[in-house]
Amino acid sequence: MISLLFFLLGLVLLVVGAELLVRGAAQLALAVGVSPLVAGLTVVAFGTSSPELAVSIGASLGGQADLALGNVVGSNIFNVLFILGLSALVVPLLVDRQLVRLDVPLMVVVSVAVLLLAHDGRLARTDGALLAGGLLVYLVFLVGRSRRESRQAAAATGSGDTFVAQRAAPPRQAWPLNLGLVAVGLVLLVLGARWLVDSAVAFALLMGVSELVVGLTIVAAGTSLPELVTSLVAALRGERDIAVGNVVGSNLFNLMGVLGIAAVVAPDGIGVSGAAIAFDLPVMVVVAFACLPVFLTGGVISRAEGALFLGYWLAYTVYLVLAASHHDALPEYSAVMLFFAVPLTLLTLLLLALGELRRRRGGAIR
Repeated sequence: MISLLFFLLGLVLLVVGAELLVRGAAQLALAVGVSPLVAGLTVVAFGTSSPELAVSIGASLGGQADLALGNVVGSNIFNVLFILGLSALVVPLLVDRQLVRLDVPLMVVVSVAVLLLAHDGRLARTDGALLAGGLLVYLVFLVGRSRRESRQAAAATGSGDTFVAQRAAPPRQAWPLNLGLVAVGLVLLVLGARWLVDSAVAFALLMGVSELVVGLTIVAAGTSLPELVTSLVAALRGERDIAVGNVVGSNLFNLMGVLGIAAVVAPDGIGVSGAAIAFDLPVMVVVAFACLPVFLTGGVISRAEGALFLGYWLAYTVYLVLAASHHDALPEYSAVMLFFAVPLTLLTLLLLALGELRRRRGGAIR
Protein backbone atom coordinates (compact mmCIF):
# COMPACT_ATOMS: atom_id res chain seq x y z
CA MET A 1 0.00 0.00 0.00
CA ILE A 2 2.83 2.40 0.89
CA SER A 3 4.65 1.55 -2.36
CA LEU A 4 1.51 2.32 -4.35
CA LEU A 5 1.14 5.67 -2.55
CA PHE A 6 4.73 6.67 -3.35
CA PHE A 7 4.22 5.53 -6.96
CA LEU A 8 1.24 7.89 -7.37
CA LEU A 9 2.95 10.78 -5.56
CA GLY A 10 6.02 10.36 -7.75
CA LEU A 11 3.87 10.53 -10.87
CA VAL A 12 2.25 13.78 -9.68
CA LEU A 13 5.64 15.35 -8.95
CA LEU A 14 6.89 14.36 -12.41
CA VAL A 15 3.97 16.08 -14.14
CA VAL A 16 4.32 19.30 -12.13
CA GLY A 17 8.13 19.32 -12.41
CA ALA A 18 8.07 18.84 -16.18
CA GLU A 19 5.66 21.74 -16.65
CA LEU A 20 7.85 24.08 -14.59
CA LEU A 21 11.06 22.94 -16.29
CA VAL A 22 9.77 23.39 -19.85
CA ARG A 23 8.34 26.82 -19.11
CA GLY A 24 11.47 28.12 -17.41
CA ALA A 25 13.96 26.60 -19.89
CA ALA A 26 12.13 27.95 -22.93
CA GLN A 27 12.19 31.50 -21.53
CA LEU A 28 15.85 31.28 -20.46
CA ALA A 29 16.78 30.05 -23.93
CA LEU A 30 15.38 33.22 -25.47
CA ALA A 31 17.02 35.42 -22.84
CA VAL A 32 20.59 34.13 -23.28
CA GLY A 33 20.55 33.79 -27.07
CA VAL A 34 20.19 30.00 -27.21
CA SER A 35 17.48 28.44 -29.36
CA PRO A 36 14.72 26.29 -27.83
CA LEU A 37 16.25 23.28 -29.62
CA VAL A 38 19.59 23.78 -27.88
CA ALA A 39 17.76 24.29 -24.58
CA GLY A 40 16.09 20.93 -25.15
CA LEU A 41 19.43 19.31 -26.02
CA THR A 42 21.19 20.70 -22.94
CA VAL A 43 19.38 22.13 -19.90
CA VAL A 44 16.14 20.18 -20.28
CA ALA A 45 17.74 16.95 -21.51
CA PHE A 46 20.44 16.84 -18.87
CA GLY A 47 18.05 17.85 -16.12
CA THR A 48 15.58 15.11 -16.96
CA SER A 49 18.47 12.61 -17.18
CA SER A 50 19.58 13.34 -13.62
CA PRO A 51 17.58 10.35 -12.25
CA GLU A 52 19.54 8.04 -14.59
CA LEU A 53 22.78 9.61 -13.36
CA ALA A 54 21.86 9.11 -9.70
CA VAL A 55 20.70 5.52 -10.21
CA SER A 56 23.69 4.45 -12.33
CA ILE A 57 26.29 6.00 -10.03
CA GLY A 58 24.65 4.43 -6.99
CA ALA A 59 24.46 1.07 -8.72
CA SER A 60 28.10 1.25 -9.83
CA LEU A 61 29.33 2.10 -6.34
CA GLY A 62 27.16 -0.67 -4.94
CA GLY A 63 28.58 -3.28 -7.28
CA GLN A 64 25.34 -3.61 -9.30
CA ALA A 65 26.91 -3.31 -12.76
CA ASP A 66 23.99 -4.90 -14.60
CA LEU A 67 21.59 -2.38 -13.08
CA ALA A 68 23.86 0.57 -13.95
CA LEU A 69 24.28 -0.50 -17.58
CA GLY A 70 20.71 -1.72 -18.02
CA ASN A 71 19.39 1.61 -16.76
CA VAL A 72 21.24 3.55 -19.49
CA VAL A 73 20.63 1.10 -22.34
CA GLY A 74 16.98 0.59 -21.42
CA SER A 75 16.43 4.34 -21.00
CA ASN A 76 17.83 5.12 -24.44
CA ILE A 77 15.62 2.48 -26.06
CA PHE A 78 12.61 3.72 -24.07
CA ASN A 79 13.32 7.37 -24.93
CA VAL A 80 13.25 6.82 -28.68
CA LEU A 81 10.66 4.08 -29.10
CA PHE A 82 8.19 4.94 -26.36
CA ILE A 83 8.60 8.67 -25.66
CA LEU A 84 9.01 9.85 -29.25
CA GLY A 85 6.41 7.34 -30.36
CA LEU A 86 3.81 8.44 -27.83
CA SER A 87 4.60 12.16 -28.27
CA ALA A 88 4.23 11.86 -32.06
CA LEU A 89 0.89 10.10 -31.63
CA VAL A 90 -0.34 13.03 -29.54
CA VAL A 91 1.13 15.78 -31.77
CA PRO A 92 3.25 15.14 -34.91
CA LEU A 93 6.73 16.38 -33.98
CA LEU A 94 8.83 18.84 -35.96
CA VAL A 95 12.45 17.82 -36.54
CA ASP A 96 15.04 20.57 -36.74
CA ARG A 97 17.66 20.21 -39.48
CA GLN A 98 20.43 20.40 -36.87
CA LEU A 99 19.18 17.14 -35.37
CA VAL A 100 19.46 15.34 -38.71
CA ARG A 101 22.83 16.84 -39.57
CA LEU A 102 24.60 16.66 -36.21
CA ASP A 103 22.87 15.34 -33.11
CA VAL A 104 21.23 12.14 -34.37
CA PRO A 105 24.35 11.05 -36.32
CA LEU A 106 26.36 11.76 -33.15
CA MET A 107 23.92 9.63 -31.15
CA VAL A 108 24.47 6.79 -33.63
CA VAL A 109 28.27 7.15 -33.48
CA VAL A 110 28.35 7.24 -29.66
CA SER A 111 26.00 4.24 -29.44
CA VAL A 112 28.31 2.23 -31.71
CA ALA A 113 31.33 3.43 -29.71
CA VAL A 114 29.80 2.22 -26.44
CA LEU A 115 29.11 -1.19 -28.01
CA LEU A 116 32.73 -1.44 -29.20
CA LEU A 117 34.16 -0.27 -25.85
CA ALA A 118 32.01 -2.81 -24.00
CA HIS A 119 32.90 -5.71 -26.30
CA ASP A 120 35.69 -6.89 -23.98
CA GLY A 121 33.16 -7.31 -21.17
CA ARG A 122 33.96 -4.11 -19.28
CA LEU A 123 33.70 -0.34 -19.52
CA ALA A 124 36.96 0.64 -17.85
CA ARG A 125 37.64 3.93 -16.13
CA THR A 126 39.56 5.15 -19.18
CA ASP A 127 36.53 4.34 -21.35
CA GLY A 128 34.34 6.35 -18.99
CA ALA A 129 36.74 9.30 -19.06
CA LEU A 130 36.70 9.22 -22.86
CA LEU A 131 32.90 9.31 -22.93
CA ALA A 132 32.65 12.09 -20.34
CA GLY A 133 35.26 14.17 -22.19
CA GLY A 134 33.27 13.79 -25.39
CA LEU A 135 30.24 15.23 -23.61
CA LEU A 136 32.15 18.36 -22.58
CA VAL A 137 33.38 18.92 -26.15
CA TYR A 138 29.83 18.47 -27.47
CA LEU A 139 28.41 20.99 -24.98
CA VAL A 140 30.99 23.67 -25.73
CA PHE A 141 30.46 23.25 -29.48
CA LEU A 142 26.66 23.25 -29.22
CA VAL A 143 26.27 26.38 -27.11
CA GLY A 144 28.99 28.27 -28.98
CA ARG A 145 27.47 27.57 -32.37
CA SER A 146 23.97 28.48 -31.22
CA ARG A 147 25.08 31.86 -29.87
CA ARG A 148 27.14 32.55 -33.02
CA GLU A 149 24.15 31.79 -35.27
CA SER A 150 21.95 34.02 -33.11
CA ARG A 151 24.35 36.97 -33.49
CA GLN A 152 24.56 36.41 -37.26
CA ALA A 153 20.76 36.34 -37.51
CA ALA A 154 20.51 39.54 -35.49
CA ALA A 155 23.07 41.27 -37.73
CA ALA A 156 21.30 40.11 -40.88
CA THR A 157 17.99 41.60 -39.75
CA GLY A 158 19.53 44.79 -38.40
CA SER A 159 18.41 43.96 -34.88
CA GLY A 160 20.47 44.88 -31.87
CA ASP A 161 19.32 41.85 -29.92
CA THR A 162 21.57 38.85 -29.54
CA PHE A 163 18.76 36.50 -30.40
CA VAL A 164 16.18 36.88 -33.14
CA ALA A 165 13.09 34.77 -32.72
CA GLN A 166 9.42 34.78 -33.41
CA ARG A 167 8.77 35.48 -29.76
CA ALA A 168 10.26 38.35 -27.76
CA ALA A 169 12.89 37.51 -25.20
CA PRO A 170 11.73 37.88 -21.59
CA PRO A 171 12.97 40.92 -19.62
CA ARG A 172 16.01 40.45 -17.40
CA GLN A 173 13.83 40.99 -14.36
CA ALA A 174 12.21 37.64 -15.18
CA TRP A 175 15.51 35.74 -14.92
CA PRO A 176 15.22 34.88 -11.21
CA LEU A 177 11.69 33.60 -11.77
CA ASN A 178 12.68 31.44 -14.74
CA LEU A 179 15.77 30.11 -12.98
CA GLY A 180 13.56 29.29 -10.03
CA LEU A 181 11.12 27.43 -12.28
CA VAL A 182 13.95 25.35 -13.75
CA ALA A 183 15.45 24.60 -10.32
CA VAL A 184 12.13 23.66 -8.70
CA GLY A 185 11.16 21.63 -11.77
CA LEU A 186 14.41 19.65 -11.61
CA VAL A 187 14.02 18.98 -7.88
CA LEU A 188 10.45 17.74 -8.36
CA LEU A 189 11.51 15.57 -11.32
CA VAL A 190 14.34 13.93 -9.41
CA LEU A 191 12.27 13.38 -6.27
CA GLY A 192 9.27 12.11 -8.21
CA ALA A 193 11.42 9.72 -10.25
CA ARG A 194 13.12 8.43 -7.09
CA TRP A 195 9.83 7.64 -5.37
CA LEU A 196 8.38 6.06 -8.47
CA VAL A 197 11.45 3.93 -9.23
CA ASP A 198 11.86 2.70 -5.66
CA SER A 199 8.24 1.58 -5.51
CA ALA A 200 8.37 0.00 -8.98
CA VAL A 201 11.58 -1.89 -8.22
CA ALA A 202 10.02 -3.22 -5.03
CA PHE A 203 7.16 -4.63 -7.11
CA ALA A 204 9.55 -6.13 -9.68
CA LEU A 205 11.85 -7.79 -7.14
CA LEU A 206 8.88 -9.45 -5.49
CA MET A 207 8.30 -11.15 -8.86
CA GLY A 208 11.86 -12.54 -8.94
CA VAL A 209 13.04 -10.67 -12.05
CA SER A 210 16.81 -10.46 -12.71
CA GLU A 211 18.84 -7.31 -12.05
CA LEU A 212 19.57 -6.70 -15.75
CA VAL A 213 15.91 -7.04 -16.73
CA VAL A 214 14.87 -4.73 -13.86
CA GLY A 215 17.37 -2.15 -15.14
CA LEU A 216 16.25 -2.51 -18.74
CA THR A 217 12.53 -2.23 -17.96
CA ILE A 218 11.26 -0.94 -14.62
CA VAL A 219 14.22 1.26 -13.69
CA ALA A 220 14.78 2.45 -17.28
CA ALA A 221 11.13 3.38 -17.73
CA GLY A 222 10.93 4.95 -14.29
CA THR A 223 14.02 7.13 -14.66
CA SER A 224 12.86 8.07 -18.16
CA LEU A 225 9.50 9.31 -16.94
CA PRO A 226 10.86 12.87 -16.59
CA GLU A 227 11.77 12.77 -20.29
CA LEU A 228 8.36 11.29 -21.11
CA VAL A 229 6.36 13.89 -19.21
CA THR A 230 8.64 16.75 -20.31
CA SER A 231 8.38 15.81 -24.00
CA LEU A 232 4.62 15.39 -23.82
CA VAL A 233 4.16 18.70 -22.02
CA ALA A 234 6.54 20.46 -24.43
CA ALA A 235 4.69 19.04 -27.46
CA LEU A 236 1.30 20.08 -26.09
CA ARG A 237 2.62 23.58 -25.28
CA GLY A 238 3.91 23.98 -28.86
CA GLU A 239 7.59 23.66 -27.86
CA ARG A 240 8.12 20.76 -30.28
CA ASP A 241 11.83 21.53 -30.70
CA ILE A 242 12.23 20.95 -26.97
CA ALA A 243 10.15 17.75 -27.18
CA VAL A 244 12.45 16.13 -29.76
CA GLY A 245 15.69 17.74 -28.58
CA ASN A 246 14.99 16.52 -25.05
CA VAL A 247 15.00 12.88 -26.18
CA VAL A 248 18.09 13.12 -28.38
CA GLY A 249 19.97 15.19 -25.80
CA SER A 250 18.99 12.80 -23.00
CA ASN A 251 20.30 9.83 -24.98
CA LEU A 252 23.60 11.59 -25.61
CA PHE A 253 23.87 12.55 -21.94
CA ASN A 254 23.03 9.00 -20.84
CA LEU A 255 25.75 7.51 -23.03
CA MET A 256 28.52 10.05 -22.47
CA GLY A 257 27.63 11.57 -19.10
CA VAL A 258 25.78 8.92 -17.08
CA LEU A 259 27.67 5.88 -18.38
CA GLY A 260 30.96 7.76 -18.51
CA ILE A 261 30.78 9.13 -14.96
CA ALA A 262 29.46 5.82 -13.59
CA ALA A 263 32.42 3.98 -15.16
CA VAL A 264 34.90 6.53 -13.77
CA VAL A 265 33.61 6.40 -10.18
CA ALA A 266 33.29 2.60 -10.08
CA PRO A 267 36.42 1.03 -8.56
CA ASP A 268 36.88 -1.42 -11.45
CA GLY A 269 34.71 0.19 -14.10
CA ILE A 270 31.39 -1.32 -15.17
CA GLY A 271 31.23 -5.00 -16.02
CA VAL A 272 29.15 -5.81 -19.10
CA SER A 273 27.35 -9.15 -19.28
CA GLY A 274 27.39 -11.35 -22.34
CA ALA A 275 23.62 -10.96 -22.68
CA ALA A 276 23.94 -7.18 -22.90
CA ILE A 277 26.71 -7.42 -25.53
CA ALA A 278 24.82 -9.98 -27.60
CA PHE A 279 21.37 -8.40 -27.54
CA ASP A 280 20.58 -5.22 -25.59
CA LEU A 281 23.47 -3.01 -26.74
CA PRO A 282 22.92 -3.97 -30.44
CA VAL A 283 19.20 -3.17 -30.02
CA MET A 284 20.15 0.26 -28.68
CA VAL A 285 22.38 0.83 -31.73
CA VAL A 286 19.64 -0.28 -34.15
CA VAL A 287 17.13 2.04 -32.47
CA ALA A 288 19.56 4.95 -32.86
CA PHE A 289 20.04 4.12 -36.56
CA ALA A 290 16.25 3.93 -37.02
CA CYS A 291 15.99 7.62 -36.11
CA LEU A 292 17.86 8.71 -39.25
CA PRO A 293 15.28 7.74 -41.93
CA VAL A 294 12.34 8.69 -39.69
CA PHE A 295 13.81 12.12 -38.92
CA LEU A 296 14.50 12.67 -42.63
CA THR A 297 10.88 12.29 -43.73
CA GLY A 298 9.74 15.84 -44.34
CA GLY A 299 11.12 17.17 -41.08
CA VAL A 300 8.19 15.68 -39.15
CA ILE A 301 7.76 12.54 -37.04
CA SER A 302 4.27 11.53 -38.14
CA ARG A 303 1.65 9.68 -36.12
CA ALA A 304 2.24 6.54 -38.25
CA GLU A 305 5.97 6.63 -37.46
CA GLY A 306 5.17 7.20 -33.80
CA ALA A 307 2.94 4.12 -33.84
CA LEU A 308 5.77 2.13 -35.44
CA PHE A 309 8.15 3.15 -32.65
CA LEU A 310 5.60 2.28 -29.97
CA GLY A 311 4.98 -1.12 -31.55
CA TYR A 312 8.66 -1.98 -31.43
CA TRP A 313 9.01 -0.88 -27.83
CA LEU A 314 6.16 -3.23 -26.95
CA ALA A 315 7.77 -6.06 -28.96
CA TYR A 316 11.13 -5.52 -27.23
CA THR A 317 9.50 -5.48 -23.79
CA VAL A 318 7.59 -8.68 -24.52
CA TYR A 319 10.86 -10.35 -25.54
CA LEU A 320 12.51 -9.31 -22.25
CA VAL A 321 9.60 -10.68 -20.23
CA LEU A 322 9.59 -13.97 -22.15
CA ALA A 323 13.35 -14.32 -21.78
CA ALA A 324 13.26 -13.52 -18.06
CA SER A 325 10.55 -16.10 -17.43
CA HIS A 326 12.12 -18.71 -19.79
CA HIS A 327 8.76 -19.00 -21.51
CA ASP A 328 8.20 -21.81 -24.02
CA ALA A 329 7.04 -19.28 -26.63
CA LEU A 330 10.40 -17.48 -26.69
CA PRO A 331 11.96 -19.40 -29.64
CA GLU A 332 8.90 -18.87 -31.87
CA TYR A 333 8.61 -15.22 -30.86
CA SER A 334 12.29 -14.63 -31.56
CA ALA A 335 11.98 -16.25 -34.99
CA VAL A 336 9.02 -14.06 -35.93
CA MET A 337 10.85 -10.93 -34.86
CA LEU A 338 14.12 -11.89 -36.56
CA PHE A 339 12.81 -13.15 -39.90
CA PHE A 340 9.62 -11.13 -40.36
CA ALA A 341 9.14 -8.03 -38.23
CA VAL A 342 12.69 -6.67 -38.29
CA PRO A 343 13.23 -7.07 -42.10
CA LEU A 344 9.81 -5.55 -42.78
CA THR A 345 10.62 -2.55 -40.61
CA LEU A 346 14.04 -2.07 -42.20
CA LEU A 347 12.40 -2.16 -45.63
CA THR A 348 9.80 0.40 -44.51
CA LEU A 349 12.48 2.74 -43.15
CA LEU A 350 14.51 2.38 -46.34
CA LEU A 351 11.49 3.23 -48.49
CA LEU A 352 10.75 6.26 -46.31
CA ALA A 353 14.31 7.50 -46.70
CA LEU A 354 14.36 6.91 -50.48
CA GLY A 355 10.99 8.64 -50.87
CA GLU A 356 12.21 11.67 -48.96
CA LEU A 357 15.43 11.87 -51.01
CA ARG A 358 13.40 11.64 -54.23
CA ARG A 359 11.05 14.37 -53.02
CA ARG A 360 13.94 16.69 -52.17
CA ARG A 361 15.65 16.10 -55.52
CA GLY A 362 12.39 16.79 -57.33
CA GLY A 363 11.98 20.03 -55.39
CA ALA A 364 15.55 21.06 -56.20
CA ILE A 365 15.02 20.45 -59.96
CA ARG A 366 11.84 22.53 -59.99
